[in-house]
Amino acid sequence: MSTLKLIKQTPGYYVVKGQLTFAAIDRQTSKALKFQPGQDKICIDLAAVTATDSAGLALMIEWIKLSRINQSRLRFKNIPEQILALAKLSSLDKNEYFASDA
Repeated sequence: MSTLKLIKQTPGYYVVKGQLTFAAIDRQTSKALKFQPGQDKICIDLAAVTATDSAGLALMIEWIKLSRINQSRLRFKNIPEQILALAKLSSLDKNEYFASDA
């Protein structure tokens, strides 16, 4: 079975380890990111992601939605090239979260 871990390093800074794939993501994964009241900045580092597919992009979009609901500024760091390619195919590459200079 594929694994995915969301590890809280410090308040507002998370590291994703493992696969952002259909096999690794379930309903609980999108809820694993805990938005705390008053936490205005969140950074998710994807440097330790080993594989991705469109489910990974969908999860990132879900996290964006949750951050907007909670009025938190979300930033992704070290986005895998495959996610960036999928974002471009979906016309999300102009979005502030997936822009190549993000």
